[in-house]
Amino acid sequence: MVEKVFLVAKELKIGKYVLIDDIPCRVVEIESSKPGKHGAAKMRITAIGIFEGQKKTLLSPGDADVESPIIERKNVQIMSVSGKSAQVMDSQTYEIYDLEIPEELLANAASGKEAEVLEAMGRKKMERIK
Repeated sequence: MVEKVFLVAKELKIGKYVLIDDIPCRVVEIESSKPGKHGAAKMRITAIGIFEGQKKTLLSPGDADVESPIIERKNVQIMSVSGKSAQVMDSQTYEIYDLEIPEELLANAASGKEAEVLEAMGRKKMERIK
């Protein structure tokens, strides 16, 4: 399975995803300098890691290749809730696995409800509960 694709840095926009230090991140800010006499514009891309939430910065020429993770959004059904963890079933493959419930979603988590899961680089994160 393909985990990432390559993009040209100047094609990135706020809200898109980029790999910085092999961590999938969502772009929150892009600054670019004017091109100089002997080269391309430099770009400072600031992004937040989608799994840990840490802030990362990528410095790159505007015409350089950057890696972008392939992000999949899946719908799952919550089978059972135990503390901060939920047993969920994928709606398409019927695969059952355990997921940690983020603090802000803990109040809404209940068995029988549907949730949206973000999957990238072999990791999964619960995004919201429907």
